[in-house]
Order: sequence, then structure tokens, then C-alpha cells
Amino acid sequence: MTAVMANGNWDPALSRLLVSLEEARQVLPSSEEEFGFLSGLLQSKELHALVKVHNKIINNGKDEKFHPTVSNSMQIALDVLDVIAPKATSNEDCKNLFILLQKPHIQGLLCAHDAVAQKDYFPRLPEIPLEVDEDEETIKIVQLVKSSEPLSGAQSVEPIVGATIKTDEQTGKIVIARIMHGGAADRSGLIHVGDEVCEVNGINVEGKTPNDVLKILQASEGTITFKLVPADSKSGLRESKVRVRAHFDYTSSTDPYIPCKEAGLDFKKGDILHIVSQDDAYWWQARREGDRNMRAGLIPSRALQERRIIHERTQKEKSGDEILPGCQSPKSPRCASKPKTKKIMYDTAENDDFDREEIATYEEVAKLYPRPGLQRPLVLIGPPGVGRNELKRRLIATDPDKYKTPIPYTSRPPKHGEVNGKDYFFVTREKMEEDIEASKFIEFGEYKGNLYGTSAESVKSLVNAGYVCILNPHYQALKMLRTPQLKPYIIYIKPPTFDILKETRNAAYARSTFDETNSRGFTDEEFHEILHSSERIEFLYSHLFDEVIVNADLSVAFEQLVRVASKVETEPLWVPASWVQ
Repeated sequence: MTAVMANGNWDPALSRLLVSLEEARQVLPSSEEEFGFLSGLLQSKELHALVKVHNKIINNGKDEKFHPTVSNSMQIALDVLDVIAPKATSNEDCKNLFILLQKPHIQGLLCAHDAVAQKDYFPRLPEIPLEVDEDEETIKIVQLVKSSEPLSGAQSVEPIVGATIKTDEQTGKIVIARIMHGGAADRSGLIHVGDEVCEVNGINVEGKTPNDVLKILQASEGTITFKLVPADSKSGLRESKVRVRAHFDYTSSTDPYIPCKEAGLDFKKGDILHIVSQDDAYWWQARREGDRNMRAGLIPSRALQERRIIHERTQKEKSGDEILPGCQSPKSPRCASKPKTKKIMYDTAENDDFDREEIATYEEVAKLYPRPGLQRPLVLIGPPGVGRNELKRRLIATDPDKYKTPIPYTSRPPKHGEVNGKDYFFVTREKMEEDIEASKFIEFGEYKGNLYGTSAESVKSLVNAGYVCILNPHYQALKMLRTPQLKPYIIYIKPPTFDILKETRNAAYARSTFDETNSRGFTDEEFHEILHSSERIEFLYSHLFDEVIVNADLSVAFEQLVRVASKVETEPLWVPASWVQ
């Protein structure tokens, strides 16, 4: 204690705290070990250093200020060069200094130092004009630095200050139509949607068109001064926290209806977009998630994109074009032929809704973080014969204590050697029909007079037990599986092109899954059927896929599957927002 107090550099607050601790030692309900720890902490050099840094930050600008010694360092450097130039040939030190002072980065550093020392910051805004007629209505004068951000009219584009302008249909005045989030106009906080533009750089814009205003802006250099009549109501632009996954590609340069092409945001199917504004019914403002560019761009709203898709498909139907290869209409449940033999089948005549295609535009998403002891099921979707069963078998074989698949139910009697609860759960037909009616099966079907199915409860029990549940159901089961309760990760196993599909399967002597006995290879017709089914599945359900693995080479596809399984266990991933609420 004496050593501490003798140190004049010790923080007074720490010293007082240590003295108080010593005085209250006898009355504190603590052990010697606890007291020793606290006493040692208060006397540690690390804590002293942290307190010293804290005090420096708190007192910055109050007790100490840094002032430049000189503000003409560049001129001094030039004078030094003149002095040492004659000696540079004979003296090695002078030669090195002579070369060093002429290097561009040193001269740039000295120029930057002088600019800061002289407080010569660019741009230097001119004085705001003060003369305003008393009879005029309330106005505001805003000065912005011209930058490479769009300010546009309906027909032409000029990168200026991050806003769009238009002619008001009722008054004929030029008004601010939209403020781009993150742009110069938005950052200023001084320009609002609906503000009337009276002057630009002292030029009256009354009676002019947006294109006329853009020409004025284009000819402007440095700063731009706007004289504006404030809008009656200024509902501040509030940035939303909504994230969506895009289910279509968008290129703004090819969109004839976007109000400002250069303000558009291009994206690809599957991109995660941060929707910062939905104020406009037709054009949202968004940024790509993780993009360092803080200025938002325009994208079509959900309502606008749905109208476009409906219009496009209506036109194709009227012209007789096929929307889906081999189909006359996406609403037709029978346009794709069914596999010749399949134990689990859906009666499409009774389940038209399963095959009705959804208009997928955007899906609101949020991050789901891995949960110890509660694994997400892996769902392998794909056409019959693409190799899902083999991929599932190989994945389970890597760790049978970790990966499990639910045991199916059937109404048929057990065959010789089959064990109830291991091969199947054998129940009566009446019981299965009762459970089907109660929606207890995620998929079911009839084969040779017997019912087969996978119960939702069997999947939930595996998940709750901490296993990674592996499923490879019929694609129509997706709507039963993709729920907030199960939170599945859906992997689409896609076939390669016809030539590669045929070559790889024949080389591996793959047995046809369309044949009950599995005694022969695939025919060309069956390869085409696989590809046709694949096209249909993608058309109807691709917006539900989390991952796509092309099974051209089984070993490569399996390696991808293993990596995906590891990612699902360890990384936060985007899921429908309703799953994390």
C-alpha cells in the first residue's frame, strides 16, 4: 500500500478506492482470496494503463490540444533540397535525403500536413446568400458538393447528388421526387421529397423541364446551391431493417420503366437485399447485403414484379408459347409424365394445389444461428433417378450415430425378415387413413393397394433427439416440410445435361430406378424423363431451394453435400423471417 501511495503518477481515483477497500476489509463479507484478487486488480499496471487511456479520451480537447509546429512544411522541404543539392554528389547522407524528399509519397504527406495545418479543406462552400424578399414564401437554401450520384428526370440521367426530380402534374413545378438512401442529398438531411426547386446555382427553373434542370446541373462544378420551397409535410425517410432473398434476376439498364436507370440496383436470383425504403408502391430502394456502397438503388417492388410476371405469362399463353417445356400451362398438374413405378406417389388429381406454381419475387429473410443439440433437417429434392438415395446413403454412412433417416409407415403386412420399427412401422390401413386425414404425414401414397408414408412426428423426434435428419421426399412434400417448426435446409440435386447424364450413369453401370427389379440400366427415354422432371421441379419450386448440387460426378457431388452439411451445422444462414420471430 505504501509503495502504491508513494507513486505520484498513480491515478488518484484508484488510490482512493484502494484505501477504502483496505479500511472496509474487516466488515466486508469476503474471503482473503477474494480480497486479494480485488486488491491485486486495483494495483495492476494493466488497469492503471486503461484508466489513463480513458482519462485521455475524456479530457481530449479540454486539457491538451495538438497544434502544428509549422504550416509550410512543403516549402521548407524545397528549401532543404536547394541547400543539400550541391553536397548530394559527395556526401552519402545528403544524397539519400535528397532522393527521399523528392519521392511522391513524401511530398504528398507534406502537402496533406500543410492543408490540415492551414485548415484548407476542399470544397470551400461559398457564403449563403442572405437577400430574400419579404413577400416570398418560406424557402431554404441548400448547398451540396457535386458527386457521382444520380439526380435524374423521367427521361435523362445525370450523376449529381443522389435524388430524382420530376414535374408536378398539378402545379407544373419542378419537385424532388425521390431521395436515394445513403446519397449526398440523404446525408445532408436538408432535402426532402416534395420540396419545390426554385433555383439552381442562381438560375430560375420556373417553367423549365427536368431535362433543362439536368443541363444546368451538368454544367455546374464544385458545389451546387439549391433554392427550395419546403414540402408541406416532411415525413423523414426511415431506413427499414427488412432483408429479402430475390427470386429473379434484375438488370436496370434493360428495364424500360425504371424512372432512373443509373439509380437502379442490379441483382441475381438468390441475392440477399436490404430493403431500406418501401415508400414508393412501385419502386423500392435497396442495397445488396454486405455491399460497402452505402447509397441505395431502385428495384421493382413486389407488387410491380408480380404484375410483370403475370402479364408476361398471359402474353405467352395467348401466343401459344410454352411456359414450361412440355407443358401448355403452369397450372396444369398433368403436363409432366410420372415415373413408371414409384412406391411413394401423390395423387395429382386430388392435390392440384401442390402443383400450382407460385409467383416468387422476394421472400423476407433473417439470419438463423446454429443451435447446439437442435440440428436442421437436410432435405434432398430432385427428380427420380438423379441419385438422391445414393447420396443420402453415403452421407449417413460417414457417421451413423449422427445422421438418421425416419422409418416409413406402411399398411402392408411385414415380409419375411422385416422388423417392425426398423424396416417399417407396420400399421393398419384404417390407422394410416385416419392419420392422413389428420395431416400427420409429410408425404404418403399408395402402391399395389398398400399405403406408404413418412410421418411428421418421426422427423420431429429425430430432430429433438439431436440427430441430423436426412430426408429425400417427393418434391410435393416441400410445402409440408418447410415450416418454422422443422426449419429444413433444402438441397436440390440437379441432373447434368443429357450427354453427361447418359455417359456417367452408363460408365457407373447405374441401375434404373424406373424398374422394380433394378436389373437393367437407364434407357434414353428415362434419361429424358429425369431431365423433364427436373425442369418442372425447378419451375415450380426453385424459390424454396437453399442449395443446388449438380450430380454429374457422384464423388464430387458427395463432397459438396458433406461441405453443405458442415455449413448448416456451423454457420448462420438466411431463412424465412418467420422462422426466427
